[in-house]
Amino acid sequence: MLSSHPKIDLPILHLVGEEADRLGLECYVIGGYVRDIFLHRDSTDIDVVVVGSGIDLAQAVAKRLGKGAHLSVFKTYGTAQVKRGKIELEFVGARRESYQHDSRNPIVEDGTLEDDQNRRDFTINAMAVCLNKDRYGELLDPFGGIHDMNECTIRTPLDPDITYSDDPLRMMRAIRFATQLGFYLDRETFDSIERNRERIKIITKERIVEELNKIMLSRKPSVGWILLDKTGLLPLIFPELSALKGVETKDGKGHKDVFFHTLQVLDNLAMKSDNLWLRWAALLHDIGKPKSKAWDDHAGWTFRNHNYLGAKMIPRIFKTMKMPQNEKMQYVIKMVDLHMRPINLIEDTVTDSAVRRLLFEAGDDIDDLMLLCDADITSKNEEKVRRFHKNYELVRQKMIELEEKDRIRNFQPPVRGEEIMQLLNLEPCARVGELKNAIKDAILDGIIPNEYEAAKAYLMKIANPE
Repeated sequence: MLSSHPKIDLPILHLVGEEADRLGLECYVIGGYVRDIFLHRDSTDIDVVVVGSGIDLAQAVAKRLGKGAHLSVFKTYGTAQVKRGKIELEFVGARRESYQHDSRNPIVEDGTLEDDQNRRDFTINAMAVCLNKDRYGELLDPFGGIHDMNECTIRTPLDPDITYSDDPLRMMRAIRFATQLGFYLDRETFDSIERNRERIKIITKERIVEELNKIMLSRKPSVGWILLDKTGLLPLIFPELSALKGVETKDGKGHKDVFFHTLQVLDNLAMKSDNLWLRWAALLHDIGKPKSKAWDDHAGWTFRNHNYLGAKMIPRIFKTMKMPQNEKMQYVIKMVDLHMRPINLIEDTVTDSAVRRLLFEAGDDIDDLMLLCDADITSKNEEKVRRFHKNYELVRQKMIELEEKDRIRNFQPPVRGEEIMQLLNLEPCARVGELKNAIKDAILDGIIPNEYEAAKAYLMKIANPE
């Protein structure tokens, strides 16, 4: 019994149970909220399954709560939502589901609690706690969800081939939960995903990316990507990433496996930042390497301009995967394009001009770029790793000094295009842009300071040479 557990012994849940009793309905808290009690995770979203009308119970609960409660009814799906403060209650009638082979949208019929638990994706999500007064707090765990949590195992309540074939998105969810919770896929579950992997093709890209983003935001995202690879899903949902796999050897020289290097970079970054789009940049930073790989008789394997080629690939990847076509994509493009630049600044001979140009191009994202570059150090040579990290700290210090002195980050040339036209009596033309760029380059190269009077004098000098 969980009646005394602080997550179950809540006034709002007692109220739900009282209203269910008044209406003569069985009702249960089910799914993630119950699971998270045993995993000691915070959860504010509460799913309530009702043997009968979930909408009727939701309406009764909203009325009882009165002012401050917000009710949303979704008659098409037979569901309703009640929000009050931070608490969100989802009500649904217990149901039985059946599927057609070419669709993950179920044919739904009213059912019993047992029917509803049978349709759940995993044993750890099929546990229910009764809210009716005479059985309040009673746990119903027909498939051994507690045992599977103790064993850190992801397992389906019924035959996994049926579970995954009916709703292939559950294959992604299995891998996502394994990644988030640090669990294992049990052998039957793993083998079934491998057998049914082609079914993922009926799932929309948007739903796939939703699961990928949750994998990306987990503590160690590489776990999910490795499982996607091992189950055979990776080449079906992200062929460009799958193409990074493998090592080619020639004349006794091999290159590192870019796929596993990428995942190490991603994990390194995940320890320092929870920025989803910086994590995507880490995953995609070497995506251009397969296209740029070449053999050089003197240098061995090379990947020249892989950052540029990778940056060019990202818009197509984002479009294909239905990811944002906005400033988030532009941010990832910038990170991938610039990720090789700081490594060229670690030599003592690096010029102030080179540092200024990187500051200018990276703008406010310079700190994120440096995090990515730090994460990109994956050598097994500890001395080399220490040296690189130390050199990057020197680069950071030089950036701070130059930024304080020159204010380069995100700057605009002090003399604007309109003023150039006015001073030189020019109409809008390419010459105006050339002069504006010349001022910018002079500031970045340290020829003139980032100040209006100096920029104006320089403009007049280059516009009217003697």
